[in-house]
Amino acid sequence: MNLALWIVTGLLAVAYLLGGAYKVITPKEKIAAGGPSGRWAEDFAGGGVKAIGALEVLAAAGLVLPAVLDIAPVLVPLAALGLVLLMAGAAITRIRRHETTFMVVDLVYVALAAFVAWGRFGPESFIG
Repeated sequence: MNLALWIVTGLLAVAYLLGGAYKVITPKEKIAAGGPSGRWAEDFAGGGVKAIGALEVLAAAGLVLPAVLDIAPVLVPLAALGLVLLMAGAAITRIRRHETTFMVVDLVYVALAAFVAWGRFGPESFIG
């Protein structure tokens, strides 16, 4: 179970680090023009898109660094819970925009982050 949690955590961290950095660096207009999966950015101000990207980068760091450095490892499941909330918001945005195909991907991310939160709060906790 611990190995599965580390694998899922690592994959999530890489995905959110890359995706978040892209949102922070790339102008909102370019994200929105990048194809159907990026049109959600039309619903947000440029600063909002950058804030979402910053949250994703921080979550990626929070998924891995506290456990690796053994400094406040309780932050790992809290970062995962933050991603659950962030991606639930993404799914709601997709529902509102009638983008059900992309919403399925968001729900997969919700499930993966929830798995990490459950595992690190429960059976494979770093606490104790």
